[in-house]
Amino acid sequence: MTALDGLLLDNNTLSGVIPQEIHHLHNLTVLDLSSNKLSGTLPPTIFNMSSLAWIDLSSNTLSGALPSEIGNKKAVLEFLSLENNALTGTIPREIGNVEALQYLYLGNNGLTGVIPQEIHHLHNLIALGLSLNKLSGTLPPTIFNMSSLAWIDLSSNTLSGALPSEIGNMKALSTLLLENNALTGTIPSSICNLTSLGFLVLSNNTLEGTIPQCFGNLSKSLLIFHLNVNQFSGLIPSSFSKGCGLVSINLNGNKLQGPLPKSLINCGSLRGLDVGNNRIQDEFPFWMDGLPQLRVLVLRSNKFYGNMSIPSQTKIPFHNLQVLDISQNRFVGSLPQGYFKNFRAMIEVNETSLSTNDTRFKDYVEMRLTLKGLDQLLQRLLSAFTTIDLSSNRFSGSIPHSIGNLKILKYLNLSHNNLIGNIPSSLGNLSELESLDLSVNKLDGEIPSELTGLTFLAKLNLSMNNFVGQIPQSKQFSTFENDSYVGNWRLCGVPLTRKCNDENRHQMQPEEDDDEEDEFGFIDGFGWRSVVMGYGSGFVVGIGIGYIIIRNGRPRWLVEFFFGIGYNNNKKKKKKKRRSRATPTPTRRRT
Repeated sequence: MTALDGLLLDNNTLSGVIPQEIHHLHNLTVLDLSSNKLSGTLPPTIFNMSSLAWIDLSSNTLSGALPSEIGNKKAVLEFLSLENNALTGTIPREIGNVEALQYLYLGNNGLTGVIPQEIHHLHNLIALGLSLNKLSGTLPPTIFNMSSLAWIDLSSNTLSGALPSEIGNMKALSTLLLENNALTGTIPSSICNLTSLGFLVLSNNTLEGTIPQCFGNLSKSLLIFHLNVNQFSGLIPSSFSKGCGLVSINLNGNKLQGPLPKSLINCGSLRGLDVGNNRIQDEFPFWMDGLPQLRVLVLRSNKFYGNMSIPSQTKIPFHNLQVLDISQNRFVGSLPQGYFKNFRAMIEVNETSLSTNDTRFKDYVEMRLTLKGLDQLLQRLLSAFTTIDLSSNRFSGSIPHSIGNLKILKYLNLSHNNLIGNIPSSLGNLSELESLDLSVNKLDGEIPSELTGLTFLAKLNLSMNNFVGQIPQSKQFSTFENDSYVGNWRLCGVPLTRKCNDENRHQMQPEEDDDEEDEFGFIDGFGWRSVVMGYGSGFVVGIGIGYIIIRNGRPRWLVEFFFGIGYNNNKKKKKKKRRSRATPTPTRRRT
């Protein structure tokens, strides 16, 4: 079929190797075999086809090295995608010969070595994707002199060194993804020249210094601004201007100080703000509850303080919020029941279609949260994901009944506070709840039977409180172990060994003094009285046996073990001496 100019067989289940004979198609301009199950190596003859302008072999299982023929000087290749395969070896320096190339995608392979300097000869290159490989070395400054480049993804490699100051020359740059590398140094001030920058992700490196204040001025173009898990210090940029278009800000895991900048109120499109694990000292940002699109607010592990129960001036505050994590701070006072009444995204499912900004946010979201008692990295925010974590603060008072309105809440953590009173029965309305942690508080009363209706509940922790009575014995509660209840001295029933009184199932058996012995785990039935009796009788018997052993010197091996080998010999000599004194010596008769 030598007249064929386009061959598109993508998104099928084709297997086997790419036939060498394909190079006979001298008029072929487009070859798309992506998303199949093709294997084997890349036929070098493909890159000698001077008519080919588009090659897409991505998402197969192709292996081996990139052939040097990839740099055919006669090629008119504009688009080359080999990502999501099993290619190995280095990137050939000959790649710089393909001057017509505009899009180069080699991500998610096993490529090693350095990024060749010759790549800067690709004067028409618009997009460069080399992520998810094993590339090493420093960032070639020549890349950042390529004025046509608009999209760079070098994430998830082992690249080191500093960001070159030449980065400010890239006037067309809209996306820079360098996360998950080993980059060091500071962010050069020349980055402020990138007025078209929309996506900046530098997370999971070891960058340091202060964040340039100019990022506030770039907020009209910036959509994704992620610098999490680095060593940045100082203040968060404070000059977020009106018309700010930021969708996601993630500064988690740095050493940032000072207050949250109130100019963030200008970012009406903001979906997520994560400043957890820093040293920020401020009151709760009540002024943010009017941000109409905010879905994620993470303030955990900082020095936030104050009372959260101040009435809001917003009619429906935080009505799109899905994630609220303010754990490990210094908040005091009662729980913010005014917010619980208005978290619409946790009360009812939002059926509205997702906007472009929502999709962008979900693609780039990265949060480290405590879920089901474990610290977990969440890399995608699902529409149905909802969590509230107020743990490790100084909240007091009771749990408000209004929390039962959050019918699609999945994770609730109120542990390590000073909460008192009963568990409200309204918690039984949280039909989607998967994890409930109320541990280390001062809660009391009985465990409401309504909680047994939480059929999705996989993690329950009520330990270290003052609950009383029988543990509910039906449905989901039969799956929880002792750890869920430890430290509640007046609880009884399965799975605890402490039995409930048959006459009053809400009271424990008589002998309140026995409570403590049961709690400390004498599961085999021996309490302190039995132990004391055992020690006493054992002591008496032991003294008696010891006396007999010492008195008679038997068994000999045991006596010699404790008193030495000569003990028995000395004892025998003493016995003979005593006998000689007790028995009269016969005298010789006189003749």
